[in-house]
Amino acid sequence: MTAQHAAASDPGPDSDGESERHASWLELFFDLIAVAGVAQLAHLLHGAPDHADLALYCVLFLAFWTAWMCFTTYGNVAADKVHTRTVLIGMFGLAVMAAAVPEVRSDHGDAFALAYVFVRLLASRVWQGRGEVPADWPMAQLSAGVTPWIVSVWAEDPVRYWLWAGGLAIDLTLTFAMSGNRLMARLRKQQEAGDRSHGRDGELLRAARFDPRHLDERLGLFTLIVLGEGIAQGVEAASGAEWNADLGSLSVGSFALLLALWALAVRRSSGVPLLGFGVLAPRFSLPMHCVATGALASLAAALGAAVEHVEGRLPLGMRWLMCGAVAVFLGVGLVAGALSGRGARWVVAVGLPMVAVPLLLAAFAERWSPASLVWALVLVTRWNWLYEKRFT
Repeated sequence: MTAQHAAASDPGPDSDGESERHASWLELFFDLIAVAGVAQLAHLLHGAPDHADLALYCVLFLAFWTAWMCFTTYGNVAADKVHTRTVLIGMFGLAVMAAAVPEVRSDHGDAFALAYVFVRLLASRVWQGRGEVPADWPMAQLSAGVTPWIVSVWAEDPVRYWLWAGGLAIDLTLTFAMSGNRLMARLRKQQEAGDRSHGRDGELLRAARFDPRHLDERLGLFTLIVLGEGIAQGVEAASGAEWNADLGSLSVGSFALLLALWALAVRRSSGVPLLGFGVLAPRFSLPMHCVATGALASLAAALGAAVEHVEGRLPLGMRWLMCGAVAVFLGVGLVAGALSGRGARWVVAVGLPMVAVPLLLAAFAERWSPASLVWALVLVTRWNWLYEKRFT
């Protein structure tokens, strides 16, 4: 092990008593599959996506993010005791999920479902015998939601997609409905009845302790991957287009928009806009991260597709996709800001306008050029910064 690797993976307290541990080389390698997965998922929204395309995208993104998060939480808790082989096998399962996305509506739907089931069961198995329970994020260990995914192998479209959504809904419901104390009491009762699957004989089960700074970094890295997809989509589209002033304005505006979103989500927080680490419990902050990054990935698809209409007007569906993605992302920031104690004045003066204006643009800016629309969104995303500079 190199000195750099040791510095990246070994935990240690800093002057404030918090961990100085950073993402290990294994975790960074594991995140490469997130690059491939986000790229494939964003391509689902190319062209002129309808409501069915958007709904399928949401289901698949949530499934992929959930599978990624199960191994992320395991690595966060296990630290240098993580089983490398298990993580790499999980990475391969995620790779199958990503590869199945383009043909998920036809030949590869079963492959996506079975790979998801495999990854979730593998992620659940890593907690057996550890004597720890991820009480703050039960989805990492619970696997009740995989049953509808298994059943979907024998189902046809669109029933298959409803089963997938139902399985994810089961996991989310259990995560929110079952408090950490309740989960621990249930598992300890099973342990007393002779079930030793979670811990060794004579060892009392304990709640797994998340490292907030390390988890913050991991979530931020995933958000950077999604923002990078936005840049990649724009570069790919611009490389095959005729370069002119309209394309230049759109390209610069798209980069400025992604930069503004980066400042909101990553520069001062964990990928959840306007929310710093440790403010909310994982069972609340992690779903917010999923929604925020899902919105960013859909925005990446919209920015890339906008190049095709650079000298005209965006179609209605594409305009709603672009502005709606920004509104959803900033809506997460509104919720995060309110829960972190920013106060009613900030909610009314900053949070609500930042969500409302993109929706108004989507509804009424049909005559705007793509570049003008993007630059308007840039101004919206910078309103929080301007408010803090001028009024606080």
